[in-house]
Amino acid sequence: MKDINAQINGLYDLLVKLNSREDCKALLDDLCTYKEVEQMAQRAYAAKLFLEGKTYNEIIAETEISSTTLSRVSRAISHGSGGYKKFIDYEGKNS
Repeated sequence: MKDINAQINGLYDLLVKLNSREDCKALLDDLCTYKEVEQMAQRAYAAKLFLEGKTYNEIIAETEISSTTLSRVSRAISHGSGGYKKFIDYEGKNS
């Protein structure tokens, strides 16, 4: 595969052009399967619940996300680049 980093940067460039929920939906509808969008939505929601202080068991019960995936979300919140904390609105943010 030719310069995957350039392709990834191209994707980032596409994402920063989005101006609305409709733009985002149109791009994700073309780019991803419904299941992929559903899984990303579940991860984002699980991150919101985690940031609000919910337990693993509470989050799994509410989202039906696997414990393995929830562990990845938790690790990203604790040791990732800060995207979840920066972009997800949750109770207790900035308090």
